[in-house]
Amino acid sequence: MSQDQDRALYELARGYIKEQRRARRWGMLFQTVKYLLIILVVFSFIGSMEERQGAMDSVRTDHTALIDIEGVIASSEAASADKIVSALRSAMEARHSAAVILRINSPGGSPVQSDYVYNEIVRLREDYPDKKIYAVISDVAASGGYYIASAADEIYANPASLVGSIGVTTGGAGLASFGYVEAMEKLGIERRVITSGDSKNYLDPFSPQKPEQVAHHRSILNQVHGQFIRKVEQGRGSRIKPTKELYSGLIWTGAKSVELGLVDELASSSEVARDVIGVEKIVDYTIRPSYFEQFAEQFGTAVARVLLQAGFEERLQLR
Repeated sequence: MSQDQDRALYELARGYIKEQRRARRWGMLFQTVKYLLIILVVFSFIGSMEERQGAMDSVRTDHTALIDIEGVIASSEAASADKIVSALRSAMEARHSAAVILRINSPGGSPVQSDYVYNEIVRLREDYPDKKIYAVISDVAASGGYYIASAADEIYANPASLVGSIGVTTGGAGLASFGYVEAMEKLGIERRVITSGDSKNYLDPFSPQKPEQVAHHRSILNQVHGQFIRKVEQGRGSRIKPTKELYSGLIWTGAKSVELGLVDELASSSEVARDVIGVEKIVDYTIRPSYFEQFAEQFGTAVARVLLQAGFEERLQLR
Protein backbone atom coordinates (compact mmCIF):
# COMPACT_ATOMS: atom_id res chain seq x y z
CA MET A 1 0.00 0.00 0.00
CA SER A 2 1.42 3.39 -1.01
CA GLN A 3 2.03 6.31 1.32
CA ASP A 4 -0.83 8.28 -0.28
CA GLN A 5 -3.20 5.38 0.27
CA ASP A 6 -2.10 5.11 3.90
CA ARG A 7 -2.72 8.80 4.43
CA ALA A 8 -6.13 8.63 2.75
CA LEU A 9 -7.10 5.67 4.92
CA TYR A 10 -5.85 7.53 8.00
CA GLU A 11 -7.89 10.62 7.16
CA LEU A 12 -10.97 8.48 6.50
CA ALA A 13 -10.61 6.72 9.85
CA ARG A 14 -10.00 10.04 11.60
CA GLY A 15 -13.08 11.58 10.01
CA TYR A 16 -15.17 8.56 11.01
CA ILE A 17 -14.01 8.81 14.62
CA LYS A 18 -14.77 12.57 14.68
CA GLU A 19 -18.21 11.91 13.27
CA GLN A 20 -18.84 9.25 15.91
CA ARG A 21 -17.74 11.61 18.68
CA ARG A 22 -19.94 14.38 17.31
CA ALA A 23 -22.93 12.04 17.06
CA ARG A 24 -22.29 10.79 20.61
CA ARG A 25 -22.03 14.35 21.89
CA TRP A 26 -25.28 15.38 20.21
CA GLY A 27 -26.92 12.22 21.53
CA MET A 28 -25.82 13.09 25.06
CA LEU A 29 -27.10 16.61 24.59
CA PHE A 30 -30.53 15.49 23.40
CA GLN A 31 -30.77 12.98 26.25
CA THR A 32 -29.87 15.71 28.75
CA VAL A 33 -32.41 18.12 27.26
CA LYS A 34 -35.08 15.41 27.31
CA TYR A 35 -34.53 14.58 30.98
CA LEU A 36 -34.24 18.26 31.81
CA LEU A 37 -37.55 18.88 30.10
CA ILE A 38 -39.21 16.12 32.13
CA ILE A 39 -37.74 17.44 35.37
CA LEU A 40 -38.83 21.01 34.60
CA VAL A 41 -42.37 19.87 33.76
CA VAL A 42 -42.68 17.85 36.97
CA PHE A 43 -41.25 20.50 39.29
CA SER A 44 -43.13 23.36 37.59
CA PHE A 45 -46.37 21.40 37.87
CA ILE A 46 -45.75 20.59 41.54
CA GLY A 47 -44.82 24.22 42.26
CA SER A 48 -47.89 25.45 40.42
CA MET A 49 -50.18 23.13 42.37
CA GLU A 50 -48.62 24.11 45.70
CA GLU A 51 -48.89 27.80 44.85
CA ARG A 52 -52.51 27.37 43.76
CA GLN A 53 -53.36 25.44 46.93
CA GLY A 54 -51.65 28.09 49.06
CA ALA A 55 -53.57 30.86 47.30
CA MET A 56 -56.87 29.02 47.77
CA ASP A 57 -56.15 28.54 51.48
CA SER A 58 -55.21 32.22 51.83
CA VAL A 59 -58.38 33.65 50.28
CA ARG A 60 -60.54 31.62 52.68
CA THR A 61 -59.41 33.79 55.59
CA ASP A 62 -59.53 37.55 56.11
CA HIS A 63 -56.77 39.29 54.19
CA THR A 64 -55.66 42.46 52.43
CA ALA A 65 -55.64 42.06 48.64
CA LEU A 66 -52.52 43.29 46.83
CA ILE A 67 -52.19 44.14 43.14
CA ASP A 68 -48.83 45.18 41.70
CA ILE A 69 -48.80 47.75 38.89
CA GLU A 70 -45.22 47.44 37.73
CA GLY A 71 -43.57 49.01 34.68
CA VAL A 72 -44.96 50.76 31.63
CA ILE A 73 -48.75 50.89 31.39
CA ALA A 74 -49.59 49.57 27.93
CA SER A 75 -51.83 46.97 26.32
CA SER A 76 -48.86 44.72 25.48
CA GLU A 77 -47.17 44.96 28.89
CA ALA A 78 -47.64 43.25 32.25
CA ALA A 79 -49.30 46.46 33.49
CA SER A 80 -52.08 46.42 30.89
CA ALA A 81 -55.58 47.63 31.71
CA ASP A 82 -57.03 44.15 31.08
CA LYS A 83 -54.73 42.49 33.61
CA ILE A 84 -55.07 45.22 36.23
CA VAL A 85 -58.87 45.38 35.89
CA SER A 86 -59.25 41.58 36.02
CA ALA A 87 -57.14 41.46 39.18
CA LEU A 88 -59.14 44.33 40.69
CA ARG A 89 -62.44 42.62 40.07
CA SER A 90 -61.23 39.37 41.61
CA ALA A 91 -59.88 41.18 44.65
CA MET A 92 -63.02 43.23 45.21
CA GLU A 93 -65.33 40.25 44.67
CA ALA A 94 -63.34 38.03 47.07
CA ARG A 95 -65.45 37.33 50.13
CA HIS A 96 -62.64 37.61 52.67
CA SER A 97 -60.69 40.55 51.22
CA ALA A 98 -60.96 43.47 53.65
CA ALA A 99 -59.54 46.05 51.21
CA VAL A 100 -57.30 46.36 48.14
CA ILE A 101 -53.83 47.86 47.85
CA LEU A 102 -52.57 48.95 44.45
CA ARG A 103 -48.79 48.91 44.81
CA ILE A 104 -47.60 51.19 42.02
CA ASN A 105 -44.13 51.42 40.55
CA SER A 106 -44.63 52.87 37.09
CA PRO A 107 -43.24 55.75 35.00
CA GLY A 108 -46.57 55.96 33.16
CA GLY A 109 -47.61 54.92 29.72
CA SER A 110 -50.81 54.95 27.69
CA PRO A 111 -53.40 57.54 28.79
CA VAL A 112 -56.10 55.29 27.32
CA GLN A 113 -55.03 52.26 29.38
CA SER A 114 -54.66 54.43 32.49
CA ASP A 115 -58.15 55.86 32.00
CA TYR A 116 -59.66 52.37 31.64
CA VAL A 117 -58.20 51.42 35.01
CA TYR A 118 -59.23 54.73 36.61
CA ASN A 119 -62.84 54.30 35.50
CA GLU A 120 -62.97 50.72 36.75
CA ILE A 121 -61.65 51.77 40.15
CA VAL A 122 -64.40 54.40 40.38
CA ARG A 123 -67.05 51.84 39.39
CA LEU A 124 -65.82 49.22 41.85
CA ARG A 125 -65.73 51.75 44.69
CA GLU A 126 -69.41 52.47 44.01
CA ASP A 127 -70.31 48.77 43.79
CA TYR A 128 -68.40 47.90 46.98
CA PRO A 129 -68.75 50.96 49.23
CA ASP A 130 -67.56 49.03 52.31
CA LYS A 131 -64.30 47.90 50.68
CA LYS A 132 -61.66 50.58 50.14
CA ILE A 133 -58.97 50.77 47.47
CA TYR A 134 -55.62 52.21 48.54
CA ALA A 135 -52.74 53.22 46.26
CA VAL A 136 -49.23 52.76 47.64
CA ILE A 137 -46.39 54.26 45.61
CA SER A 138 -43.04 52.51 45.85
CA ASP A 139 -40.25 54.03 43.72
CA VAL A 140 -42.29 56.05 41.25
CA ALA A 141 -45.86 56.83 40.21
CA ALA A 142 -45.51 59.30 37.36
CA SER A 143 -47.88 60.30 34.59
CA GLY A 144 -50.18 57.30 33.94
CA GLY A 145 -49.04 55.70 37.19
CA TYR A 146 -50.32 58.68 39.17
CA TYR A 147 -53.40 58.90 36.92
CA ILE A 148 -54.42 55.47 38.24
CA ALA A 149 -53.42 56.25 41.83
CA SER A 150 -55.61 59.35 41.93
CA ALA A 151 -58.75 57.19 41.61
CA ALA A 152 -58.03 55.39 44.90
CA ASP A 153 -59.65 56.24 48.22
CA GLU A 154 -56.26 57.19 49.68
CA ILE A 155 -52.67 57.41 48.41
CA TYR A 156 -49.55 56.53 50.39
CA ALA A 157 -45.88 56.83 49.43
CA ASN A 158 -42.33 56.67 50.71
CA PRO A 159 -40.63 60.01 51.51
CA ALA A 160 -38.23 59.38 48.59
CA SER A 161 -40.86 58.19 46.09
CA LEU A 162 -41.18 60.16 42.86
CA VAL A 163 -44.72 61.38 42.32
CA GLY A 164 -46.58 63.47 39.74
CA SER A 165 -45.57 64.26 36.17
CA ILE A 166 -49.12 65.37 35.42
CA GLY A 167 -48.55 66.15 31.78
CA VAL A 168 -48.65 64.62 28.30
CA THR A 169 -45.92 64.14 25.72
CA THR A 170 -45.33 62.31 22.48
CA GLY A 171 -42.41 60.02 21.80
CA GLY A 172 -40.81 58.50 18.74
CA ALA A 173 -42.48 60.83 16.26
CA GLY A 174 -44.03 64.26 16.43
CA LEU A 175 -43.05 67.03 18.80
CA ALA A 176 -40.66 64.85 20.83
CA SER A 177 -38.81 63.46 17.83
CA PHE A 178 -35.63 64.66 16.14
CA GLY A 179 -35.43 66.75 12.99
CA TYR A 180 -33.06 65.63 10.24
CA VAL A 181 -33.72 68.25 7.55
CA GLU A 182 -30.41 70.17 7.73
CA ALA A 183 -28.37 66.98 8.14
CA MET A 184 -29.99 65.54 5.02
CA GLU A 185 -29.23 68.70 3.05
CA LYS A 186 -25.53 68.55 4.05
CA LEU A 187 -25.32 64.89 3.08
CA GLY A 188 -27.16 65.43 -0.17
CA ILE A 189 -29.99 63.08 0.74
CA GLU A 190 -33.33 63.62 -0.97
CA ARG A 191 -36.55 62.76 0.89
CA ARG A 192 -39.00 60.86 -1.34
CA VAL A 193 -42.47 60.15 0.00
CA ILE A 194 -45.82 59.87 -1.77
CA THR A 195 -49.06 60.55 0.10
CA SER A 196 -52.73 61.07 -0.65
CA GLY A 197 -53.78 63.80 1.76
CA ASP A 198 -51.97 67.00 2.69
CA SER A 199 -51.38 65.92 6.29
CA LYS A 200 -50.71 62.22 5.78
CA ASN A 201 -46.98 62.88 6.19
CA TYR A 202 -47.86 64.43 9.55
CA LEU A 203 -44.88 65.84 11.51
CA ASP A 204 -42.41 63.86 9.41
CA PRO A 205 -38.95 64.27 11.04
CA PHE A 206 -37.31 64.28 7.57
CA SER A 207 -39.34 67.30 6.38
CA PRO A 208 -39.54 70.89 7.67
CA GLN A 209 -42.12 71.37 10.41
CA LYS A 210 -45.39 73.00 9.40
CA PRO A 211 -46.70 75.43 12.03
CA GLU A 212 -50.32 74.39 11.48
CA GLN A 213 -49.45 70.72 12.10
CA VAL A 214 -47.50 71.58 15.25
CA ALA A 215 -50.46 73.66 16.50
CA HIS A 216 -52.88 70.82 15.76
CA HIS A 217 -50.72 68.29 17.59
CA ARG A 218 -50.33 70.61 20.56
CA SER A 219 -54.11 70.98 20.74
CA ILE A 220 -54.43 67.18 20.94
CA LEU A 221 -51.92 67.06 23.79
CA ASN A 222 -53.75 69.87 25.57
CA GLN A 223 -57.03 67.97 25.34
CA VAL A 224 -55.51 64.83 26.84
CA HIS A 225 -53.74 66.93 29.48
CA GLY A 226 -57.04 68.56 30.37
CA GLN A 227 -58.63 65.13 30.79
CA PHE A 228 -55.74 64.08 33.04
CA ILE A 229 -56.16 67.18 35.23
CA ARG A 230 -59.93 66.69 35.54
CA LYS A 231 -59.51 63.07 36.59
CA VAL A 232 -56.89 63.96 39.21
CA GLU A 233 -59.10 66.71 40.65
CA GLN A 234 -62.15 64.41 40.67
CA GLY A 235 -60.20 61.70 42.43
CA ARG A 236 -58.39 63.86 44.96
CA GLY A 237 -61.15 66.38 45.55
CA SER A 238 -60.44 69.11 48.10
CA ARG A 239 -57.24 67.38 49.25
CA ILE A 240 -55.28 68.62 46.24
CA LYS A 241 -53.91 72.14 45.97
CA PRO A 242 -54.16 72.87 42.23
CA THR A 243 -51.58 75.25 40.79
CA LYS A 244 -50.13 75.78 37.34
CA GLU A 245 -46.85 74.29 38.54
CA LEU A 246 -48.63 71.19 39.87
CA TYR A 247 -49.90 70.39 36.38
CA SER A 248 -46.73 71.37 34.52
CA GLY A 249 -45.35 67.84 34.30
CA LEU A 250 -42.93 68.22 37.22
CA ILE A 251 -42.36 65.44 39.73
CA TRP A 252 -41.95 65.68 43.50
CA THR A 253 -40.77 63.50 46.35
CA GLY A 254 -43.32 61.62 48.40
CA ALA A 255 -42.70 63.98 51.32
CA LYS A 256 -43.39 67.07 49.20
CA SER A 257 -46.38 65.37 47.58
CA VAL A 258 -48.09 65.21 50.97
CA GLU A 259 -47.83 69.00 51.24
CA LEU A 260 -49.25 69.40 47.71
CA GLY A 261 -52.14 67.02 48.34
CA LEU A 262 -50.97 64.50 45.77
CA VAL A 263 -50.41 61.95 48.56
CA ASP A 264 -52.30 61.50 51.84
CA GLU A 265 -49.63 60.01 54.09
CA LEU A 266 -46.26 58.27 54.12
CA ALA A 267 -46.42 54.49 54.55
CA SER A 268 -45.50 51.18 52.90
CA SER A 269 -47.88 48.45 51.74
CA SER A 270 -47.34 46.37 54.87
CA GLU A 271 -47.88 49.42 57.09
CA VAL A 272 -51.13 50.26 55.29
CA ALA A 273 -52.35 46.67 55.65
CA ARG A 274 -51.46 46.53 59.33
CA ASP A 275 -52.17 50.06 60.58
CA VAL A 276 -54.80 51.45 58.20
CA ILE A 277 -56.80 48.43 57.02
CA GLY A 278 -56.20 46.44 60.19
CA VAL A 279 -55.61 43.14 58.38
CA GLU A 280 -51.89 42.37 58.27
CA LYS A 281 -52.13 39.25 56.11
CA ILE A 282 -51.60 40.12 52.43
CA VAL A 283 -52.68 37.99 49.46
CA ASP A 284 -51.30 38.81 46.00
CA TYR A 285 -53.99 39.04 43.30
CA THR A 286 -51.63 40.32 40.59
CA ILE A 287 -52.03 38.48 37.29
CA ARG A 288 -48.61 36.98 36.65
CA PRO A 289 -47.28 35.22 33.54
CA SER A 290 -49.05 31.91 32.97
CA TYR A 291 -47.57 28.56 34.00
CA PHE A 292 -46.67 27.78 30.40
CA GLU A 293 -45.00 31.17 29.88
CA GLN A 294 -42.87 30.68 32.98
CA PHE A 295 -42.03 27.14 31.95
CA ALA A 296 -41.01 28.20 28.43
CA GLU A 297 -38.69 30.85 29.88
CA GLN A 298 -37.16 28.38 32.35
CA PHE A 299 -36.75 25.73 29.66
CA GLY A 300 -35.10 28.14 27.22
CA THR A 301 -32.62 29.24 29.88
CA ALA A 302 -31.84 25.64 30.83
CA VAL A 303 -31.25 24.56 27.21
CA ALA A 304 -28.91 27.50 26.63
CA ARG A 305 -26.94 26.54 29.74
CA VAL A 306 -26.64 22.91 28.59
CA LEU A 307 -25.45 23.99 25.14
CA LEU A 308 -22.75 26.16 26.65
CA GLN A 309 -21.62 23.44 29.02
CA ALA A 310 -21.50 20.92 26.17
CA GLY A 311 -19.01 23.13 24.33
CA PHE A 312 -21.25 24.27 21.46
CA GLU A 313 -20.83 27.99 22.05
CA GLU A 314 -18.50 28.38 19.07
CA ARG A 315 -20.87 26.64 16.69
CA LEU A 316 -23.79 28.81 17.78
CA GLN A 317 -22.15 32.17 17.10
CA LEU A 318 -23.62 34.41 14.43
CA ARG A 319 -21.02 35.37 11.87
